[in-house]
Order: sequence, then structure tokens, then C-alpha cells
Amino acid sequence: MNFKHFLVFLIFLFSFFWNNYFFGQLINKGKIIFERKTNLEKKYTDERSKRWLNDQNKIIIDEFELYFDDTLSVFQPIEDPSKKGMMDWATMKNSHIHHLNSKNRISIYNFWGESISVNDNCIKRQWKITENKRKIGKYMCTKAIYHLNDSTRFYAWFSEDIIPTVGPETFNGLPGAILGLATEDGGVVYFAKKVELIVPDWDKVIPKKGKKIYTDKEFKNKLIEEFGDKSWGKVILNEVQSW
Repeated sequence: MNFKHFLVFLIFLFSFFWNNYFFGQLINKGKIIFERKTNLEKKYTDERSKRWLNDQNKIIIDEFELYFDDTLSVFQPIEDPSKKGMMDWATMKNSHIHHLNSKNRISIYNFWGESISVNDNCIKRQWKITENKRKIGKYMCTKAIYHLNDSTRFYAWFSEDIIPTVGPETFNGLPGAILGLATEDGGVVYFAKKVELIVPDWDKVIPKKGKKIYTDKEFKNKLIEEFGDKSWGKVILNEVQSW
């Protein structure tokens, strides 16, 4: 290779990495702001709930932040006292810490002021990746489908421009970050509002763990034992098992 060809090669290499870095490619650390819309009429379906639900209060909007790099991700609610309302209790706002290398997960649930931690493996899901594409913000995303059971499906839209396999709640396992996530009936929908290219300060970001620590199985058995015979308890149990 003569000097001219070598120079052309260097220019090409520089342009490749410049474009990848500045146009949304090969992102391996940052922060994603999610908006979650929950339709309470689809979440609370018993007759008692229908009496207090109406067109004005059935849609609840919550915001979350997801910090990530190639080894760790932290998903947690954004607390804004000015936005707290009468229906704030109707949706769960949980935090999840994923250690991407060890595949360990710490989920922090809040029940009536009590913080409970679940320390277990990351949840493995079998995804079906489709050919469907859509843009979320400036990122082209691919649609994937997860069948929880015969009656429940989740749709995810992931971007390979953001390398770590991260996403809202406990959802991950796709070849890129999940920027959109929804139940099949549209009852719960997450969409990324903003992606920031930052280096997470983990000392400030990682939430405090609960005083009581369970495995995933122990926690679900506790919910069944204490709340399984109540209609609203079944809603909580279903949400924990699904997300």
C-alpha cells in the first residue's frame, strides 16, 4: 500500500467512526427518559373499579429514567412532587438494577411506604424478532414480540444504534436498547422521549435497596399469601409477574 492509498484508508476510517459517533451509532452509555401511559380501565376490570373510573382519570402518565453502560443499567421512576395526584396509588413505580455481565437483577418494589428488594437472576425471555421497523425519536427500531402466555403478548421496539441490551422494567435480551414497549391491548405503553449521551455517575444513580430481601419465587409466594384472595391483589400479582 503506497502513501496515497494509506491516506485514503485513514480518511475512510476516520469518517466511519465520526459518523457512527455523531449520528447515533455505537452508543454504549447514556440515559433514556421514558414516558409510560397506563389505561386503568384495562388494568382494573372488576365491577367495583368501574364505579370510580371515568374518561378524566383512566389514563395515568408516569416518567422513568434508564441509566446504562455496557456493564450496568438502572431503571427508576422520576419523582416529581408537583405532579402527584389522587390516582398516584393506581400504578406501580418500581426500580430495577441489572448487572449485565453477571446476569444478576435487583428489583425494588414499594408497597404502601415499605421498600422490598428482590435479588435474583435477570429474567430470560424468548423474543421473536420481526421485519417491522419504525422510528422512535431519531432512532430506527425493529419490532420484537414476547409471548408471556397464551393470552398475553408484549411488543418491543429496539434500536441496534444503542448497543447494551437494556430496556424498561425488567425487559432486555434484545440486540440493542428497547425504546418502546407495550402490552398487546395497549393498556401499558412505554416510549422513549429522550436519549442523552452521558457517563452515568453510579454513586448518585443507584437507588437504595429495601430492608427486606427476597428471591423472585419467595416474593411472588408472599404476594399470593397476603393478597391473592383480593381483586386488587390479583392486579398487583399479575403486574409483578408480567413486568
